[in-house]
Amino acid sequence: MAFNNSNLSVLAYANNFTLWHYASVDNAAEIAGAGYFNNAADMMRINDLLLINIDTDGTPSTKFYIVTGNSGGSVTIGVYT
Repeated sequence: MAFNNSNLSVLAYANNFTLWHYASVDNAAEIAGAGYFNNAADMMRINDLLLINIDTDGTPSTKFYIVTGNSGGSVTIGVYT
């Protein structure tokens, strides 16, 4: 599937930092893939955190991700460790 803006919400915002929540039927590889969050590029900033519920219709899991890049409308994320 693809990014669905209606599944993205703000959990907290302070000092130019946002904690996001996102839920998807997509698997972790799709979500972390290149360009998945590009449609939200105007809202996300580098170092924002995402709490993501993954594969909600299969084998669900939850992971934290961090926005590692956002340039020219291209958003990249990585697993937050």
